[in-house]
Amino acid sequence: MPIQTVKLLAFISFALIAFAGNSVLCRLALGQGLIDASSFTSIRLLSGIVSLLVISLIIVKGNVVTVVQQFKKQNSLKTWLASLMLFVYAVTFSYGYISLDTGTGALILFGLVQLTMIIVGALYGNKLHFAEWFGIALAFFGVIYLVMPSLSTPSLLGFILMSLSGIAWAIYTLLGRGSKQPIMDTTANFLRTIPFVLVLILLTFEYSKITEWGMVYAVLSGAVTSAMGYALWYLVLKDISVTQAAVIQLLVPILAAIGGVLFVSEPISIRLVISSLLVLGGILIVIMGRRYYTKS
Repeated sequence: MPIQTVKLLAFISFALIAFAGNSVLCRLALGQGLIDASSFTSIRLLSGIVSLLVISLIIVKGNVVTVVQQFKKQNSLKTWLASLMLFVYAVTFSYGYISLDTGTGALILFGLVQLTMIIVGALYGNKLHFAEWFGIALAFFGVIYLVMPSLSTPSLLGFILMSLSGIAWAIYTLLGRGSKQPIMDTTANFLRTIPFVLVLILLTFEYSKITEWGMVYAVLSGAVTSAMGYALWYLVLKDISVTQAAVIQLLVPILAAIGGVLFVSEPISIRLVISSLLVLGGILIVIMGRRYYTKS
């Protein structure tokens, strides 16, 4: 296997594990009432900014001037839109999980991510072949099969919030497909969420609740799983198609469930094993189908 392919698979794997880590950390923090949704979102984004600034400075060997110049070059409408989508995703993700159980939230979130990216791809001429449609359907069925026991009728507010979160993340992903400097671009995107975070803090300050462990989970979510995971995601987007990016993310609920087994002492089940095989099989069909039709 070519070294470039190995690196791509490694980066994709780390990014998806980071996405799943966010779900686990959010579940640990908000599910146990250790922190309110607004504070979790604010600390997550602000700690992500600090982490990415440190990484950026390491890349340019501590040259602050170079970092500032790079950010000035990225002062565009596209960058501000990406920052807005990142903020909308983060805040609706946190608030959505208050009124939805994990299974229902995951199904709505990743269903909307996939649907939005496929629709946008189709509008830009990325037509899907039968094998790709079949793979997408198989992978999506695998996610439904996984979360089916915990599915419940979602509240209207919870459904709207998680749908907005999925659409915002899909748009954020699509905006990153042309990124030539993923670390700098991700840092710029996080930095420009500061005005939105300040407004959120001002509006919700009197309702804030922060415990020590709630703070720890929020910082880990921001500085590690968000900052590093999102930067790597922007790095790999140029090497995979829109359809592949959409369907690959269906692995996240599987990885989140595995994380629940490892870190939240949730039992492993035959349902998780079967669901994992269905999702992995669907993703393999999409990837191989795209390669087959590209060559033919």
